[in-house]
Amino acid sequence: MNHESPIKIFSGTTSRYLAEKITSSYGINLGKVSIQRFSDGEFQPCFEETVRGDYVFIIQHTGPPAENLLELLMMVDAASRASAYKIVAVIPYFGFARQDRKDRPRVSIAAKLTSNLLAAAGVSRVITMDLHADQIQGFFDVPVDHLYASTVFIDYIKKQNLSDLVIASPDTGGTKRANSYSKFLDAPMVICHKSRKAANIIGEMTIIGDVNNKNVILIDDMIDTAGTITTAANLIMEKGAKSVRCMATHAVLSGPAIEQIENSMLSEVIVTDSIPIDNQCSKIHVISIAGLFADVIKKVYYNQSISGTFLF
Repeated sequence: MNHESPIKIFSGTTSRYLAEKITSSYGINLGKVSIQRFSDGEFQPCFEETVRGDYVFIIQHTGPPAENLLELLMMVDAASRASAYKIVAVIPYFGFARQDRKDRPRVSIAAKLTSNLLAAAGVSRVITMDLHADQIQGFFDVPVDHLYASTVFIDYIKKQNLSDLVIASPDTGGTKRANSYSKFLDAPMVICHKSRKAANIIGEMTIIGDVNNKNVILIDDMIDTAGTITTAANLIMEKGAKSVRCMATHAVLSGPAIEQIENSMLSEVIVTDSIPIDNQCSKIHVISIAGLFADVIKKVYYNQSISGTFLF
């Protein structure tokens, strides 16, 4: 099928490693972009080829530092001013997603602000994966294709041939996600209930459900400091589990995360390459989402349904 507007895929600085794999899987070359940097730290992205009338996909995660988000916004703005036909922001990891509500007075709802900024810059559509809260899709006034890492994780779980499998949610907020895995795999689910002393600091944790003599897989959307999953994993093993693993889409891995994972009772941590990982941990196994994103980009470009991409 011929398309009136040629497709071009570009990448921001921090997601180039993933963009190269996506374009390789798609079967086209990654578009040429240059970033001019000034001595004061200011920078200016520039497309080094025409995008007039093109269907432009820009790949960039928006995690810290905030420069990643600003670079994406500036690239969208540049494509819009260069008369691109449509501009799709492909955001493997949507940063600031944890700021999706006012959890205390006088704070920003940064996830909503980010969606407004992207719309103001000129995006026609957003493709992202495993938002911290599904309702963030409603913050956008443009279509959002929300993908799930379960598409690649499920195959990995099945290949492990684990007996006595139990799916666990590391906190009550992740029960819906864990329940979906539980139903699909026909495995029981347990919940880890935690209280926080402060941000990134766990107070107390209890296990709701039976993990004795079970192979447990913790399901989460991200690993930041790894405090929650390592506390949960250690408690699960203390309750008599045979093994405990963790599957999380976004490997933020800040602060003491690597050290905590290494010193925990986790046998394996499975993550995607939505964020670049300098893997210094023997327990971390990375599964690429490049093929999935390439497939969805192709379907979006040709106006085909992407619902078949989802397992649940």
